[in-house]
Amino acid sequence: MSLKLIYFKMRALAEAPQMLMHCYDIDYQYLMSWEHFDDVWANVKPTITFQQLPMLEVDGEAQICQSVAILQYLENRAGIAISDPVKAAQASAILQSAQELFAPLNPAINFAIGDDFMAKKEAMRPSLSGRFSDLARCLESGRGKFFTDDTARAAEFATYHHLDLSKLLDPSLVQEFPRLMAFISDMESLPGMASYLSKRPKLIDVGTAPKLVIEDVAHPTGMKKT
Repeated sequence: MSLKLIYFKMRALAEAPQMLMHCYDIDYQYLMSWEHFDDVWANVKPTITFQQLPMLEVDGEAQICQSVAILQYLENRAGIAISDPVKAAQASAILQSAQELFAPLNPAINFAIGDDFMAKKEAMRPSLSGRFSDLARCLESGRGKFFTDDTARAAEFATYHHLDLSKLLDPSLVQEFPRLMAFISDMESLPGMASYLSKRPKLIDVGTAPKLVIEDVAHPTGMKKT
């Protein structure tokens, strides 16, 4: 079975799926939209379910859109899905809560510059702090290193991505929550995680001129080929 994950030049909704696949030895190919479709996004967009990426293509045929659906499929593929329906629903709630951090955090980090970046940074502080507090309480109420037990699943990878991204906004935000700092350490200790983090494109010049360094070349973030 072949898997292709298609997205853009940004550190956002394709991060958690890639982390999960790396940590659970799931082979996949990561492609930019223009590489996969051989066309500009404006032409491709109307042909895609929900007109957005990321998209996971399975065996060159089935297309799974929406990042939560992709993560849940990968959980099943890795054999780590929760069988208990109540615990599964609780984990799904945490996953959805973590994904709600996407806006405005991901767009601000990947695209905002100058005064706009600073304004977004200040505006999102209260909401980020509140959600971080919620996630910390969920971890504290659990019986393991992670939300449900000692196994990292979709909720954990999505949460880690947003906590990690928040460090590029202001590292002091997450440092206010010792339980989240312990969670970050446990996630970074997962087999395969350190390798992924060290090899993924580096995001630089956040707040001024965001770029991804791909194969030693800095590319402006965005949905266009450079």
